[in-house]
Amino acid sequence: MHQSIWGWSLPLLFLLILGTPAISSRVLELSDRFIDVRHEGQWLVMFYAPWCGYCKKTEPIFALVAQALHATNVRVGRLDCTKYPAAAREFKVRGYPTIMFIKGNMEFNYNGDRSKDELVDYALRMSGPPVQLVTRTDSVDMLKGSHTIFFMFVGPQQGVVWDTYYAAAEGYQEHGFFYATSEEIAAQHFDFEKLPAVIVYKEEQHHFYPHGHVAHEMDPNDVNETIFQWVNVERFTLFPKVTRFNIHQLLKTKKFLVLAVVQEDKLSQIATHELEFRDMVEGVIRKHRPRYHDKFQFGWIGDPSIAHSIILDQLPTPHLIALNSTTQHHYIPDDDPLQMTPQALHLFLESISNESATAYGGDTYFVRVNRALFELKRSLREMWRGNPVLMTVIFGLPLGFLSLIIYSIFCGDCLVTEEEQEEDHEKKE
Repeated sequence: MHQSIWGWSLPLLFLLILGTPAISSRVLELSDRFIDVRHEGQWLVMFYAPWCGYCKKTEPIFALVAQALHATNVRVGRLDCTKYPAAAREFKVRGYPTIMFIKGNMEFNYNGDRSKDELVDYALRMSGPPVQLVTRTDSVDMLKGSHTIFFMFVGPQQGVVWDTYYAAAEGYQEHGFFYATSEEIAAQHFDFEKLPAVIVYKEEQHHFYPHGHVAHEMDPNDVNETIFQWVNVERFTLFPKVTRFNIHQLLKTKKFLVLAVVQEDKLSQIATHELEFRDMVEGVIRKHRPRYHDKFQFGWIGDPSIAHSIILDQLPTPHLIALNSTTQHHYIPDDDPLQMTPQALHLFLESISNESATAYGGDTYFVRVNRALFELKRSLREMWRGNPVLMTVIFGLPLGFLSLIIYSIFCGDCLVTEEEQEEDHEKKE
């Protein structure tokens, strides 16, 4: 665990510069003066607007993050962009909430899930060097207990494999933990024959970068490409939960993304029959990982609206969809998901692999327009559910003014004509 270099009994003057801690939390309330002290230490900051519903949902999570990071060298703060627009412009805030990790002159926008564990892991990764050295045997056991997934380099820290591994760690530091250790320490935890070795540990199993021990025989460009590609693919667990925040990262694997779609309620509970379907899919792909790992990335969705955005239509739950991350085509099995067997799942995956499955959607101009309209309608529905009063003001006033303008254009002449007719009638009398 990282040790604090600042401490958390902040001087009164420092508090006056920044603001005051948010009520009943360790989140610091920042002001425009944060621009001048941003270089002092490392920061995890949420830029927000008081009227933003998503910001309100994130506030209690951010308070838990601040509590978890209390003993580290990462300070957690939030800044009201409506009150301090100069700071919002300085950090190029484009939407709310924007969560940013700031150290020195470097700024990193957080694009992951807004959960406590994900945010804490992100802050700890970004606060340290790209590759952290492991010098004790028991430290590896601690890593296995605290991380679902991490990468490990074993061997002398020199040569093309080490240089490329370090570069990959710099590139993917936002998304994963990277470590390096000696042969003596690693030998007590992992089985390997030759060095250097690059290992990914995930879900209590470890897998090797396949070309590590023959890298000296390869072209350096090939080593660079294959290590980056391997890290990019292996940085996900076998069956992760897919959200609107991480789905874009999963698509970067360039694999077929196969998703079990179920419905979570507000307490994150899933109906028994849907849970059985999800577990069946997970069981099949865990048992047959070598068979599908090269072409497929699996996962599950608890929010069906994500699947609706993929197929541009409503989808009953449970269900199964597959998405080609390169062409944006999607596939849906013909079988009723509730009646789907492991064998039927195998047949569905094989039909995708051999390109005999029917492909829908794609990335044509027509599909893009439909997707934009679909997302616009979805966003408007969510905004209405979140704050109907604000939506009424935003859309009601412009529509009201537009109605008056149209009325004056098309009905103004009618009024004038009626008045003129009345005047002519009076004159005749």
